[in-house]
Amino acid sequence: MDSELAKKVTTMFDHRRLNRSGSSSLFTAFAASVIALIVFTVVIVSNLPVREISEVVKIEIKTVVPYLPLRSEKELHVVNSITVKKNNNLEILETFGGKGVSEKFQQRATEFLRDDCEVNFMMTWISPAEMFGKREVLSVESVFKSHPKGCLIILSSTMDSPRGFRVLKPFLDRGYKVIAITPDLPFLVKDTAGESWLEEIQTGKRDPGKISLAQNLSNLMRLAYLFKFGGVYLDTDMIVLKSFKGLRNVIGAQTLEPVSRNWTRLNNAVLVFDKNHPLLRKCIEEFALTFNGNVWGHNGPYLVSRVARAVEGSDGYNFTVMTPPAFYSVNWIEIGKLFKVPRTEKDMKRVEVKVLEMQRRSYGLHLWNKFSSKFEIEEGSAMDKIVSDHCVICERISVS
Repeated sequence: MDSELAKKVTTMFDHRRLNRSGSSSLFTAFAASVIALIVFTVVIVSNLPVREISEVVKIEIKTVVPYLPLRSEKELHVVNSITVKKNNNLEILETFGGKGVSEKFQQRATEFLRDDCEVNFMMTWISPAEMFGKREVLSVESVFKSHPKGCLIILSSTMDSPRGFRVLKPFLDRGYKVIAITPDLPFLVKDTAGESWLEEIQTGKRDPGKISLAQNLSNLMRLAYLFKFGGVYLDTDMIVLKSFKGLRNVIGAQTLEPVSRNWTRLNNAVLVFDKNHPLLRKCIEEFALTFNGNVWGHNGPYLVSRVARAVEGSDGYNFTVMTPPAFYSVNWIEIGKLFKVPRTEKDMKRVEVKVLEMQRRSYGLHLWNKFSSKFEIEEGSAMDKIVSDHCVICERISVS
């Protein structure tokens, strides 16, 4: 029956071919042969046992609508469900703790937080200790300039080392409370949705994606730490400008809608939350459910935006979204202007206005290091003044 069907199709196109000539006949003949081959293949495949097909197809492709999407950005993401073999990403996981460090981490963090801290700050550092440079040190300085009795934990296996200790020693010598502790991510995500996600990454059942897994682990770790302990998370390129003591359950907006002045994008470079806050738990759930390691920001600033948009105004979620001047008064496009001395009177007035606004309304200044790291601080520039006003050591720290 199958061979008869193939013959009928071939005969049909042979009949049409006889009625044409030249190059058209050649094209039709070729097309007839291709279609006959397709029909024959379909017939053969249709007769294969179901078990054989299922053994051949091992990759399942699903189109998924993002969980809790922003109203202004309802976009589709293609998520590949594949089996991922163990690779170097598993070595990265080791730097985020696991066997043998849980008790040490919990004990060290708990003992450190028992101190009489004005505000509890936390940072993460996933790069080598030697890369914790002048800008990162300035960020630490600014914490203690505004909070002399504050405490700062840096979650980092690389900074929890002799070299890292040398970086932090000038602060310790001056009596400031700062410590670097190797994190234990399995402990931090225990009893949350992040626990199953981490297990899937470890066993190769979840694709870590092309973006640095360490960066995404940092996104998860800040949420999990705050959920476990509470406090203030800061990116290491955030300059603290005034005391955070009056802030509670706060997240900052990066952009506003021009007309309504409603927020359109949040950022996770600063997070101020009580421990066990429901928004943090929801963010961890969102991280686990919609993780995408191929889209920058999807598991970070875009994530907190999606969740905050979805739960905003709901019972039980008590948090405040602060306008951009609070932490993001200068966007990543304009940040370079603060590093340079204004060349014209017009530029000088703009910078003066921006600095005055920061002095009145800003708790911190995000330096957007990814974009501003190429700029040197020119003497007499706005950044030069900001550095001198918010340092406590005010000298270059040697780590050699």
